[in-house]
Amino acid sequence: MNRREFIRTIGFGAAALALPGCSAGTSGFPKAGKDINPKPNVLFILADDLGWSQISCYGSSFYETPNIDRLAGEGMKFTDAYAACPVCSPTRASIMTGKYPARLHLTDFIAGGNYPNEKYKQPEWQKYLPLEEITIAEVLKTAGYTTASFGKWHLSIAKKPPESERFNPDKQGFDESIITYKPRGNQDPEKDAHNVEMITEKSLEFLEKNKDRPFFLYVPHNTIHSPVMGKKKLIEKYRSKPGSELPENNPVLGAMIEDLDNSVGKLLRKLDELKIADRTIVIFFSDNGGLERAAKQTPLRSGKANLYEGGIREALVVRWPGVTKPGSVCSEPVISVDFFPTFLEILGLENKAKKTIDGVSLVPLLAQSGSLNREAIYWHYPHYHSSSIGPCGAVRKGDYKLIEWFDETICGAGNRFELYNLKKDIAEQNNLTKEMPEKTKELKQMLENWRNRVNAQMLTPNPNYNPKKAKKSKKQR
Repeated sequence: MNRREFIRTIGFGAAALALPGCSAGTSGFPKAGKDINPKPNVLFILADDLGWSQISCYGSSFYETPNIDRLAGEGMKFTDAYAACPVCSPTRASIMTGKYPARLHLTDFIAGGNYPNEKYKQPEWQKYLPLEEITIAEVLKTAGYTTASFGKWHLSIAKKPPESERFNPDKQGFDESIITYKPRGNQDPEKDAHNVEMITEKSLEFLEKNKDRPFFLYVPHNTIHSPVMGKKKLIEKYRSKPGSELPENNPVLGAMIEDLDNSVGKLLRKLDELKIADRTIVIFFSDNGGLERAAKQTPLRSGKANLYEGGIREALVVRWPGVTKPGSVCSEPVISVDFFPTFLEILGLENKAKKTIDGVSLVPLLAQSGSLNREAIYWHYPHYHSSSIGPCGAVRKGDYKLIEWFDETICGAGNRFELYNLKKDIAEQNNLTKEMPEKTKELKQMLENWRNRVNAQMLTPNPNYNPKKAKKSKKQR
């Protein structure tokens, strides 16, 4: 019997001891309210390719998101939250496991792209979430939770059956699951092409059915991922709005975002209707930044598939009744590997897996009882991408962020490193490497040491490198 089979056959108390590096312990609950439920429900809503600045409570005056704004007003808004990768599958894996994609060797979207002519070969990376990994759904299931995933999974060996079936959500701790896919370009957006309505209706049914038992409902949407298409009436609404001609404002994305926000509203209203909102933690997040060719991510630089802020800084809102202060704002940097240990602490499981779980619990921030005392957060993206300027890595320590480019034929000789003070320069326009050589050296060494600790895969020289056929579009910086 392997470890996964063992965990599936034991009860909650034993499961706590069986998880590597974890032990049963006293709950880390803050004393923010006298009626805090020791087994709160969890509703986790994940958007796809939604930009940080494409929500009104994050600064947009064009896109309309009243329901997400309501959630922020009733909970905590994080200004400096990050996806662990600038593309989808690795971030989703980090949410499920609490591990950096570099540690999992799952560092690109599934199944990635083929770039045979570039100067470097991409590593032979992991193209599915192995069944040996323990997901947060499995941990919650052993704790007595009913679990469900309705929407985009993107962690199987292939997107669709039959190849995908042995790595689908039902093999990863989910009692109920439906997998949806992005639409074809010729599908009718009037007929729920991105499955927003279907995902929402299935989620509403699940809430109704499980209102009297603890649940973990994971709602990973396909929207606003390309193809960019929306309902005609909503598109016209946004086309008629002031500012629709600006590069950061796309009327079609406006229609898609409004559909997404309406889904959030339906779920929140259902919690109210069932009278379980006071014992349900609600999380709203995105898997990576917005696609820059669809809309600029102003004021952030670049977008999806890049390690500039536009590719990794995400909207994160958490409502935990009795714990998070309504309308509170947190500016401490957090990252998607932090969700797993947060749930462990909420359940009263002390996380001691320092070497295998990379995240830290967000409970001190949610309760406003302390800081995380974490030195830095990291990224590793050793891949080429049609929307990216090339493979790179990054580290953020305090206000400073260092980006390291791995292919000098793209970034230019002598331009491998970029250093930014994000507090003063959120748009990443003033490269400080020459002004601050010691800080550059410090962060460079930290990034290198971290890659060694997590056994990150690196690119290797490509014996078939053909500079004439290498993708020229990436060179336009």
